[in-house]
Amino acid sequence: MSTPIAEYALLGDTEGAALVSRHGAVDWLCLPRFDSPACFAALLGTDDHGRWFLGPVQEARATRSYRENSFVLDTVHETASGRVRVTDVMPFGDGRADLLRVVEGLDGEVEMDHEWVVRTGYGKVLPWVSRVEDCDGVTVIRAVAGPDMLVLRGDRLPEPTDHHHADRFTVRAGERYEFAMTWVPSWCDVPGALDVPSRIEETVRRFDDWASRHSHHGPYREAVTRSLLVLRLLTDELRGGIVAAPTTSLPEDVGGERNWDYRYCWLRDASLTLEALLGCGYVDETRLWRSWLVRALAGDPADLQIMYAVDGGRELPERELDHLPGYAGSRPVRVGNGAVGQRQSDVLGEVMIALAEARRLGVTESDESWALQRLLVDDLAEHWDQSDHGLWEIRGPAQHFTHSRVMVWAAFDRAVRAVEEDGHDGDVERWRALRDRVHAEVCERGYDAERGTFTQHYDTKDVDAALLLIPTVGFLPADDERVQGTIRAVEEDLLRDGFVLRYRTQSGVDGLSGDENPFLACSFWLAESYARCGRLDDAHALMQRLLAVRNDLGLLSEEYDPTTGTLVGNFPQAFSHLALVRAADAIEQAEQAAARG
Repeated sequence: MSTPIAEYALLGDTEGAALVSRHGAVDWLCLPRFDSPACFAALLGTDDHGRWFLGPVQEARATRSYRENSFVLDTVHETASGRVRVTDVMPFGDGRADLLRVVEGLDGEVEMDHEWVVRTGYGKVLPWVSRVEDCDGVTVIRAVAGPDMLVLRGDRLPEPTDHHHADRFTVRAGERYEFAMTWVPSWCDVPGALDVPSRIEETVRRFDDWASRHSHHGPYREAVTRSLLVLRLLTDELRGGIVAAPTTSLPEDVGGERNWDYRYCWLRDASLTLEALLGCGYVDETRLWRSWLVRALAGDPADLQIMYAVDGGRELPERELDHLPGYAGSRPVRVGNGAVGQRQSDVLGEVMIALAEARRLGVTESDESWALQRLLVDDLAEHWDQSDHGLWEIRGPAQHFTHSRVMVWAAFDRAVRAVEEDGHDGDVERWRALRDRVHAEVCERGYDAERGTFTQHYDTKDVDAALLLIPTVGFLPADDERVQGTIRAVEEDLLRDGFVLRYRTQSGVDGLSGDENPFLACSFWLAESYARCGRLDDAHALMQRLLAVRNDLGLLSEEYDPTTGTLVGNFPQAFSHLALVRAADAIEQAEQAAARG
């Protein structure tokens, strides 16, 4: 049986990431990058597809927490005979990628199982494993396959047995065992050991120092802090890309086909992440991402993609991994993402909004960054009226999505402001005329006057949760009757047990079979909408309902199944966490405005 998604904790070093279960199984690990093939893939299969287990033999009650404002995980296992603490951390890299695990006896004694099963290539490749000496003459276990070398060292190494390494040992009060796994390229020498206590201390300090800088002081500060930390962890510190999630193929509907790879850098998600970070005072992160953006988008603006690899690479072919049975039998398991070739007209709007906000906060445009924006806006001017696949990356026919058109308006609007307010050069007369034309078109063709709501696209009367973003980008004010009518329509059509669906899958617009669960970001958008239009009591009620579905470590997946009370979809999801931050900011601002009278 698959471990519930909420039972996992996130570990990471801002370049790669792991998921470790409450009971001690590292079931997912991608090294050295978020989008590298997993060497532990039990999350999407069985133990034989790779995992690292370190936990009690006996039945145990496990309690866990992150140390301070970091991703150093402490799990205390309490059995009938004693208590142990396991500390898990991926320290910051310095050119290598490590996962450290420390076992400490607290009371009595606890018998522990240790199992190390390496399978590279998403659980498919059996590596060549041997005992060798590292550069300091210490015996370690080395697993090599193709470009990957994984080295396990520790105070007590497991023994080989049928393509696994396993051990059972007893930990008594006061005893301490250290274990470390390191990834390096297979052509390199076996590296030496790290000083584990100092690396743990440094990792805690670096995350804690970063978290202490944010400027949010509203009633949901604790949740905002953890969400900002998730966004920080999903930002590649070396390359600048921001991934949507560290996992692939965790299903939106358990047992269904809606399983996607989110370990890439969507321009939309990254831009929204930047807006959330900027709103909380993090400005330097914008410069890192903008540098990534200029490199990734270099060339003909007509070649703009909606997503890129972590290093800015463009080739993300989607394929299915038939050797993996999928999380809880949810197939296919996909890597790569076919949406890379879609037209999604909203994307440039999000990019332009984020960069405009950065300028407002004092981030000066470089010659390259403004030149790139100008070229992209000019290219949009030639193609803005084409149908597209929209924010939700539908696999059905392209449509004239209302949200996409609103974001086209936003792209032209921010370009005009860059000229008028910031003194940049550009074809402002043309951009201004197109901005006004798009606005008029949306209000005419994307609005159902009979019901008093904007619609998902021009040829339907259905609504879409993305329409809640209309006032957030400045298209219309929050108190406009058309915005109010759209909020009512979303409440009537898309609420399921108090949570918001993206859209009605029954319409067939997405070209996929099956259903999906409420999308957590959309629920936060509704809370933000309530705050913006003065419905503070409703905003707080929904916000508290949403915060209650986080796991015990404050992490959120993509969707939530209110029927079973479980998190579903890729985990943790940047979109959910950035939407949490935005909603909390809107509530804080609304409360401040109410206090001023």
